[in-house]
Amino acid sequence: MAILHSVNVGLDRDAPYANLGHSGMDKRPVAGRVAVRTLGLEGDQVGDTKHHGGVDQAVYVFAREDLDWWAAELGQEIRDGMFAENLTTRGLDVNGAEVGERWRIGTAEFEVASVRIPCNDFKGWMGVGGYDNRAWVKRFGAVGRPGPYLRVLVEGEVGAGDEIAVVHRPGHGVTVSTMYRALTTRTDLLPELLRVEGLVAEARETAEKYVAARG
Repeated sequence: MAILHSVNVGLDRDAPYANLGHSGMDKRPVAGRVAVRTLGLEGDQVGDTKHHGGVDQAVYVFAREDLDWWAAELGQEIRDGMFAENLTTRGLDVNGAEVGERWRIGTAEFEVASVRIPCNDFKGWMGVGGYDNRAWVKRFGAVGRPGPYLRVLVEGEVGAGDEIAVVHRPGHGVTVSTMYRALTTRTDLLPELLRVEGLVAEARETAEKYVAARG
């Protein structure tokens, strides 16, 4: 059974490692039920609102299994929330989820909307945590398991231990990993993204430009 392993929130704090000098990347697990709103979790803040947050990046998800894989790679334990994820899952391949897939967690409902593209702030944050962050953006990206951003379709409450139910799967086969590769190292996959109904505007524009340039 797929479950919500941890709910993590963080405030926008001073952060010398971040490009803007402040960041909300330091997410920490919280106990009890947490309200889910259209723009994210109650008690959570986004530092770089130009590149993060908003309806299409309301909630960021990472699998506990992927954190454990990175822990083995880095030779150090990785706590829930360390990758700045709001929801840490267990028992669900979040990167194999299709874009547009819908999940019910607690009393809230979510839709897989976009993918995380690693940035230098992430590299800086890992360094502050004492991890080997050499070429971190490249290393993280090469694995191709970035974790999805979710839209909030139905507001509600979530808490650790809640079951994650997949209530809709579009069937087009365009997964989180496919979308990530298309937007980074495999631009030949960009036309595949146009099969996604409700694709985020920036990705659609990128895909349409690619197709138009090739006649």
